[in-house]
Amino acid sequence: MTIKTRPFYDARTNTLTYVVYDPETRDAVLIDPVLDYEPHASAMWTESADHAVNFLKEQKLTLHYILETHAHADHLSGAQHVKVHFPKARLAIGARITEVQQLFKKVFNLPDDFPTDGSQFDLLLEEGEVLEAGSLKIETIYTPGHTPACSTYRIDDAIFTGDTIFMPDFGTGRCDFPGGSSQALHHSITEKLYKLPDETRVFVGHDYQPTGREVQFMSTIAEQKANNVQLPEGRSEEDFVAMRDSRDKTLAAPKLLLQSLQVNIDAGSLPQPEDNEKRYLRIPVNVFRPASTPDADLTLEEV
Repeated sequence: MTIKTRPFYDARTNTLTYVVYDPETRDAVLIDPVLDYEPHASAMWTESADHAVNFLKEQKLTLHYILETHAHADHLSGAQHVKVHFPKARLAIGARITEVQQLFKKVFNLPDDFPTDGSQFDLLLEEGEVLEAGSLKIETIYTPGHTPACSTYRIDDAIFTGDTIFMPDFGTGRCDFPGGSSQALHHSITEKLYKLPDETRVFVGHDYQPTGREVQFMSTIAEQKANNVQLPEGRSEEDFVAMRDSRDKTLAAPKLLLQSLQVNIDAGSLPQPEDNEKRYLRIPVNVFRPASTPDADLTLEEV
């Protein structure tokens, strides 16, 4: 079977969304859709997700699943908007999302009845589980490190890695989010992804266009092992962890961290309207200030 992959790039968040489909049977899955959000006005719209929705409709594809690689911290998920157009599509994510829900329920002081069992999603995927979407078969590979709940999806000769690994000239995902681990990321990449056939195509979840180059989104396992600037084949765990942890300490929190996570751990659902029929996001103060700041509440490592 020869599958096709149609990428959609959101320049505002440097995010890649993918429609993966069988051109003969018209079966399809959608990976990591984006809901547009502008934080200054707290305005939301659906342009990015609609690009994928329109493509699915124009190509007369049957959307079986919306797959999230993890609970994103840099953009709001467009999954619920997509489900309005494709109500039979099921929303799936790795089963370890429950760990992220438990962590961030405390950060956002969510109501006691906020579920942390993953029940907001239609399907929780286990390590090695294979989904059938018509003629498509999707294998779930747990790749924790960036978050504890990251999954990579293997479809035919391609993998979709989310934030685990990026294009070779950029490297790997950061590991300083709650539950993140540079040791786990090294293992996920070297002992899982790098064990796949060299010709396996690697589709990344973001491209930050280093040196101002054009957007790129696909490499191969062979190219990653040979050229990944942060984790080439053979780099020791000790060396990688020292580099990754040192670099992460210099990185600012993602611009949409607080807005994104409270929506994404709830399967992309926006907060329910309050008595005045308005929806409100919760923005805690000083949660992620550096530990040396006198009025800090938590650091990323302490959450």
